[in-house]
Amino acid sequence: MRVLGIDPGLRFMGWGVITVRGNVLGHVANGVCEGRGTEMGLRLHSLFAQLEEVIAAHMPDCAAIEQTFVNRDAAGSLKLGQARGVALLALARAGLQTAEYAPNAIKKTVVGTGHAAKEQIAHMVRLQFPGVALAGPDAADAMAIAMTHAFHARNGARLAEALARAEGPRP
Repeated sequence: MRVLGIDPGLRFMGWGVITVRGNVLGHVANGVCEGRGTEMGLRLHSLFAQLEEVIAAHMPDCAAIEQTFVNRDAAGSLKLGQARGVALLALARAGLQTAEYAPNAIKKTVVGTGHAAKEQIAHMVRLQFPGVALAGPDAADAMAIAMTHAFHARNGARLAEALARAEGPRP
């Protein structure tokens, strides 16, 4: 399975692609889409076009994206939501099933605590993928999102198998 992780942002939208084979994760690529232009519509279009290029180049099987959290700055949260919407549109146009994860769930999965700092996330991503050059903190976050999806998808498949065995053979 090839997973695309997305860390949405208006200026910098991080992305990371990993492979999942059983319990083994592999790095494919990571980077940052930059919102270009001063007008909101142009910036969103730029992010959308770059993300479509990433999808075409790396052909993921599924995607994961960070959920928006509402902070004190409502206008900032709304703008972040627009960038997230553009990312979701690009993923939907590509026909990718997309999972969404809360920031604290990502941090807890990758670092072990729901209140980890960006530096801690990048450190754990580097430990998982030694020697991989990360394109910045947004790319590291996107890699962590992809790792979170790999973990949850693997555990979801195990749960489904256990439930099927518990039901026993069907008459």
